[in-house]
Amino acid sequence: MGVSGSGKSTVGKALAYELSWAFFDGDDYHPQRNVAKMRSGIPLTDDDRRDWLLSLAKLISDNLGRSSPGVLACSALKQQYRDLLSVDPEGVKYVYLKGTRELISASMHERAGHYMQAGMLDSQFMALEEPHEALTVDIDHSPQEIVSFIIDHLQLQYS
Repeated sequence: MGVSGSGKSTVGKALAYELSWAFFDGDDYHPQRNVAKMRSGIPLTDDDRRDWLLSLAKLISDNLGRSSPGVLACSALKQQYRDLLSVDPEGVKYVYLKGTRELISASMHERAGHYMQAGMLDSQFMALEEPHEALTVDIDHSPQEIVSFIIDHLQLQYS
């Protein structure tokens, strides 16, 4: 979890690959009206996010029900969002990819084709409620270093 541009998809894919787990990008589950708002530079509201978060909670629940581990990249900026996603507190673990606004802004300006506008980064930081229940990882490291840190600290098992 973390603000847009913090490396959630990059780290999440690498972590899932390393563990031979499924990877899910929360961005792929946004309804088209949310994508259209973000493409227009309009930040999402809690109401905009509700159905999206409920669909992600179902995805998590379904995978846990099948004993199928996975990695979900999702902003989960507020505690109430994380509460909705925590369908099983033992089975759901959070990793907070934390970085400075300057570092993340530079990263966002380098990526192409994403609907989240770099100018909306301030709204992400304003909405962010830093988690207390998450493993916090400084993103000023390579994706592979971050993946190794996550696996070691959460004692994750390879499939």
